[in-house]
Amino acid sequence: MRLINTLLLLIFLRCGDKTEVLPYYMTPDFMPHFISNKEEALGKINHTISDFNVFDQNNLLITQGYIEGKIHVANFMFTKCTSICPIMTNHLKIVEKAYFNHKEVSILSFSVTPWADSIPVLKSFANSYGIKSKNWHLLSGKTEEIYELARKSYFAEKELGFTKDSTDFLHTEHVLLVDRTKRIRGIYNATLKLDMKQLKEDISNLLDE
Repeated sequence: MRLINTLLLLIFLRCGDKTEVLPYYMTPDFMPHFISNKEEALGKINHTISDFNVFDQNNLLITQGYIEGKIHVANFMFTKCTSICPIMTNHLKIVEKAYFNHKEVSILSFSVTPWADSIPVLKSFANSYGIKSKNWHLLSGKTEEIYELARKSYFAEKELGFTKDSTDFLHTEHVLLVDRTKRIRGIYNATLKLDMKQLKEDISNLLDE
């Protein structure tokens, strides 16, 4: 309920804001902070995405250095998921198409079952969904690192749609938009095509900042 109220507040504020200034988020309750001055925002918003080391479907090492100075979209999925993950992946192709091989935009899809999602498995998954963009990375690595990153950096917990199944692992339908300074600027439901279209527009706004 708290997240729903926050999203409704965000919609209301943004509808009345002709400048399309995207908010900043720094807490798990996703309370939006609207700060138009970039220097002021850098001083007030101290939450950033932590360092990480993971490998993508092409066996490329992806670290915090890769996203430095770039805009990225992050989501959490697993290849054996038959519920929301196929929908999320297909809807994220809206973003892939809009920013295909864009040097300043990346999609990071972290596997929440890295013990099962090896590099070949992720490669097969990418091929099955026709993922061809060089800037869409399906990622696997150390379980504890991915989970800590999900919960502490991207706030992927109950308020973000945390659920459990028989294997008791993190699972959420939401994706996060992160700016060039590694600060969270948007939260979206990837099962909704309308949200992914809004994400596409918000990325464009960040590119113009």
